Amino acid sequence: MSETFEPKILAFLCNWCAYAGADLAGVSRFQYPPTIRVIRTMCSGRVDPLHVVEGLKSGFDGVFVFG
Repeated sequence: MSETFEPKILAFLCNWCAYAGADLAGVSRFQYPPTIRVIRTMCSGRVDPLHVVEGLKSGFDGVFVFG
């Protein structure tokens, strides 16, 4: 088997903390894998557990909630 597994990741990022870091990485021209999908939230505490479940049901291999 020559294929490598590249997980699809859904990332909920807090606007005030984690998203600022991701934005800075983009400004600095760092690249992250294209299999990561970012959703900016105003606060990671507002991410309902059902959003995590729906992400997994939608085909994502993992879900991160970053504060």
